[in-house]
Amino acid sequence: MTPAKATPLSQKTLPDLDPRVARPRYDRSAVSVGIVHFGVGGFHRAHQAMYLDTLMNDGKALDWGVCGVGVMPSDKAMQEALSKQDHLYTLLVKDGHGHVDARVIGSIVDYVYAPEEPQRVLEVMTAPTTRIVSLTVTEGGYNIDNSTGAFDVDNPVIKADVAGQGRGEPPVTMYGYVAEALRLRRERGIPPFTVMSCDNIQSNGEVARSSIASFAGLTDPELARFIRTEVLFPNAMVDRITPVTRPDVFETVSGEFGIEDAWPVSCEPFTQWVLQDTFGLGRPPFEDVGVQMVSDVEPYELTKLRLLNAGHQAIAYAGLFCGYTYAHEAAADPLFVQFLRDYWNTEARLTLPEAEGIDVEEYCDTLVERFANPEVRDTLARLGSYASDRIPKFVVPVIRANLANGLVSTRAIAIAVTWARYAENIDEQGKPFDIVDVEKDEVLARGARQKDDPLALARSTRWFGDLAEDPRFASVYTEQLALIHEVGAREFLVRVNALPK
Repeated sequence: MTPAKATPLSQKTLPDLDPRVARPRYDRSAVSVGIVHFGVGGFHRAHQAMYLDTLMNDGKALDWGVCGVGVMPSDKAMQEALSKQDHLYTLLVKDGHGHVDARVIGSIVDYVYAPEEPQRVLEVMTAPTTRIVSLTVTEGGYNIDNSTGAFDVDNPVIKADVAGQGRGEPPVTMYGYVAEALRLRRERGIPPFTVMSCDNIQSNGEVARSSIASFAGLTDPELARFIRTEVLFPNAMVDRITPVTRPDVFETVSGEFGIEDAWPVSCEPFTQWVLQDTFGLGRPPFEDVGVQMVSDVEPYELTKLRLLNAGHQAIAYAGLFCGYTYAHEAAADPLFVQFLRDYWNTEARLTLPEAEGIDVEEYCDTLVERFANPEVRDTLARLGSYASDRIPKFVVPVIRANLANGLVSTRAIAIAVTWARYAENIDEQGKPFDIVDVEKDEVLARGARQKDDPLALARSTRWFGDLAEDPRFASVYTEQLALIHEVGAREFLVRVNALPK
């Protein structure tokens, strides 16, 4: 329960907050909407919105305020929470030594829940002052078939959105809103906004372009052509560990800093954003607050995806089997640290191009420190969620790239095997997991068949392509799956760590 002394967060109460709490130094009434953002979750609020708030505190980018948009039923709660406190929220930054900084972010100035106000969403998206539409809709939010790389036109949600718009109904999905807003802007002679993806996907701008144009092409091939050729979709690499807001975050915000906040967010101190400098209608001066503006993002995104994101997968499933709950618990275990470092040094690094300004060895040292930050309290269950989307993007490319050069990635395969064992949905004490995955039914069905067919999960071409047909991969994968069943996850890692490097 919130202590009586806690002050409800609002624009009016900002002057009353604890002096330790940083707050907007700019006149928020002077901030106008320049960005419409889909997917206002913890990461967006700890990352993009934070960068904009920093710029605004320096007297810059006041015409780049954010209007959030929610299209999912779960987004209604966020809309209600933020609207009651003038779209302000508290950001807690926690280092690994117990120090916490609290800051109120003010760059989000509006939030529209699309199912209730679809026309208002289209109005703000078609306003000439809206020059960027940004996205954090998760890795799975682009509706891409992992085996083909194509937009999944058979998705029932997509079919329903297309059918509804054919009947003159408003859009339902992010793709529908972006495509319709671009159509209306084109019809009215308003230049197209730039679509800026901030999701953990390789070539995320290109993926966003493909998804949105493919959706548009289901009803309007000419609009699809326009989107593919005239609308800009910069690629980006983003990084900041931002766990789900837990009860202890509310307790810290209210108990230590005296703020009654309906939805604060916490994160680690580290933050990185590498952004392709391709914008049609201008952009905030992101470089002034540490964003790396580059012509080619790929070297940076590959570094993150195959080191950090794959590293999370490396500790998630094995860590759960070893009885750990949080990432920092596994990252404090020398067994897991060796597994991570051996994977990074002997397999992942071999597949990476050079990224200017990044020392890979130093980067890996930083990752171990970040993973072991006990204040972040990121759960292994969260890191291991949506594995059917993450393993194909973070781990499988390392396996494939090394196989192409004649190297069998035993440690990357071991990460995939720990997921396969997890897909059986029973821990080493006989208890089920609470698996979260957009393809949960298929994952569990394949996991259940592994006793008779050890390659059941790996035979999914959506997740592994044709790897199961490669005897080099298949033999190692099969042997490792048998081993983890025989000796358990901890001894499994011991034996993998002992393999030649």
